[in-house]
Amino acid sequence: MSSLEAGYSTDTTPTLTTARAGFWRRFAAFFIDGILVTVISAILRLILRGDVGAALSVFVGFVYYTYFHGSTGQTPGDAALSIRVVDRDGGGTIGYGRAFIRCLVSIVSGLVFLLGYLWMIWDPEKQCWHDKAANDVVIPTRG
Repeated sequence: MSSLEAGYSTDTTPTLTTARAGFWRRFAAFFIDGILVTVISAILRLILRGDVGAALSVFVGFVYYTYFHGSTGQTPGDAALSIRVVDRDGGGTIGYGRAFIRCLVSIVSGLVFLLGYLWMIWDPEKQCWHDKAANDVVIPTRG
């Protein structure tokens, strides 16, 4: 079976298929990214004490997810778990604007008992609320 038949591309632009990343794979990637962002934020809080350090650490989280999802579609955690955020309609990257929207709506996804994150469990496209807001899907990059 070729890589295209399996639903994966060997070039840098993923082939959009019906394959979607599952809940635990996405959770593990988010966990890895959370550790990285927490370490960076803790260092900033130690260097810049007070409100400035706290505000900057929130800013770091937004920049981290917006940059990686907007440019390559993969954070380091996503890359470690072989998943990628892609445009739902075309399969390419979502760009910085939609990545920022995705980041903002991910906060809303967590506000109501994490319902926005758990939504992917019963959604046919395995989309969380922030995926729907940014019109993206999360796909595996390899088997």
